[in-house]
Amino acid sequence: MSAWLSIFQSSPGPSWGQSGCRIMDFSVIKQWVHVILLTVIASWIIMLLTTIAVIIVFDPLGRKKALYFVTDEDHNLESSQSDQLLYNFKKTATKVWETRIRLLCCCIGNDNDNRVAFSSIAELFSSYFADTDLVASDIAAGLTLLHQEQDKIERSQDPDEVLSESPSHPERDDLEVELHKAAHYMQFAAAAYGWPLYVYSNPLTGLCKLCGECCQSRRAQSDIVGGDHLNCHFGSILQTTGLQYRDFIHISFHNRIYEIPFFVALDHKTEAILVAVRGTLSLQDVLTDLSADCENLHTDGVDGDCFSHKGISQAASYIYRRLINDGILNQAFTVAPEYKLVIVGHSLGAGAASVLAVQLRSSFPTLKCYAFSPPGGLFSKALADFSKSFIISIIVGKDLVPRLSLPNMEDLKCRILRMLVNCNRPKYRILLHGCWYEIFGGSPDGFPTELDGGNVASLTQPLLAEHALLIPKSSSYNTLTEGSPTDSPRYPPLYLPGKVIHITEDSRAGWLCFSDVKYNARWSKETSFSSIYISPRMITDHMPDIVLSALRSLCQERSGCGPCQTTPQTLRTNQRFFLF
Repeated sequence: MSAWLSIFQSSPGPSWGQSGCRIMDFSVIKQWVHVILLTVIASWIIMLLTTIAVIIVFDPLGRKKALYFVTDEDHNLESSQSDQLLYNFKKTATKVWETRIRLLCCCIGNDNDNRVAFSSIAELFSSYFADTDLVASDIAAGLTLLHQEQDKIERSQDPDEVLSESPSHPERDDLEVELHKAAHYMQFAAAAYGWPLYVYSNPLTGLCKLCGECCQSRRAQSDIVGGDHLNCHFGSILQTTGLQYRDFIHISFHNRIYEIPFFVALDHKTEAILVAVRGTLSLQDVLTDLSADCENLHTDGVDGDCFSHKGISQAASYIYRRLINDGILNQAFTVAPEYKLVIVGHSLGAGAASVLAVQLRSSFPTLKCYAFSPPGGLFSKALADFSKSFIISIIVGKDLVPRLSLPNMEDLKCRILRMLVNCNRPKYRILLHGCWYEIFGGSPDGFPTELDGGNVASLTQPLLAEHALLIPKSSSYNTLTEGSPTDSPRYPPLYLPGKVIHITEDSRAGWLCFSDVKYNARWSKETSFSSIYISPRMITDHMPDIVLSALRSLCQERSGCGPCQTTPQTLRTNQRFFLF
């Protein structure tokens, strides 16, 4: 109150009129009313964010998690009592996560499909976080330490497992051809995102061009499904791809959990029937991504276990039913019977395109699939090897999504815990140094992250001013004490689809958005993406505009790239768009 009084006392006072009456300065009052309103609004925003943070972070089970790992001998419980205790804990933990997900996704409805997805994701989250008792600051400190440790390794040697031998001339020629094709097809994968990406990529002219498309009364000769009442999505697709209305066979903007948008068009330049699948752009798509359990994907001619990411597999099955049962592909091949089938997508769309390519392979033996920044936990080993003959995956830099899988996430958790266990610095120093390092850079060697000669005894010592971050007898505890195996026994390993082209930065000149980046591309192994790297570019390298810019930059540096130079729409190099 004293602060407010001092402010009022320092403000200009009322003036005096000719009649001697005091005239109130209403402009000052109006300014203070605005200040008070802004203060109230800011307070409500802070309260809302705090409530959301509590819903997400707070764990009502607390130290009761230890019951999950209690053995019968420790507490002299009968087998039935122990089983009932374990069942009750699993049920309670799953219910807690399901409640959180329902609250965060309250705007998308609560139908049967959504409830099934909520339950599946809740079981996955409760299992993943069951054996740790970390707070948000612990995780932030662990990620900071891990980032510095990885930078040390990277400065001493290349962390990526690439082909050591020099590629032969046919392989180099094949890489050149695939890069040219990928640069051309990436514009269709980017176009599938519709007007949000187009307007963001063209802030000065995008809205005007879309308004011109929306004002035209003509409709496409294609079948349009879903909500595009103002023709904005379709107009942006036309502007990005340079195709005509008559070149589109089917466009679907329908979006639900396990049902994602796509379009089918005729690309006369490469004589291909293109199926472009959209990546993550809605909350429903996020839930599809998070449904990361394994699902059987029966494929003729493949020896070994055939399974894939559940959510992505169901999304691909939805598109498969639309293409085959609704006769969309038959219609396309009736119009252009001599064309080949090409399936493209970015992120979630890349995963769905890869699964769709596997499902259509027996009917269309010559099909090709270009998966841009696909999710890492997609195919079993047998399916991944099978897909190498017709799927090309393109990954830029230290993109997080191609490294995301349940085993990799389990490995990341164990690595963070190991960094925390072996660190002898206060948490506030780690966080402050980490913020400075992330913003201004510096040498990671100036801040040691591990104790010399750390051993199992350090697990019993205070850890970053916190006690018992690990629950005894848990899998993470046993992993640390037994040598940290790389393969997680809880989750089956899943791999990237097809052959992998890894695009990395060769050099960077300039500063921030004005920097000139030169890229290098090479064939890589799927084992190069068997761990998650913490980097400021782990998100930006995933963006569709960055992938497209990198491909076009490579084509321009190499000789005779017609498809790269004639593309109708150039996305800006310095833009970032948060799409998974």
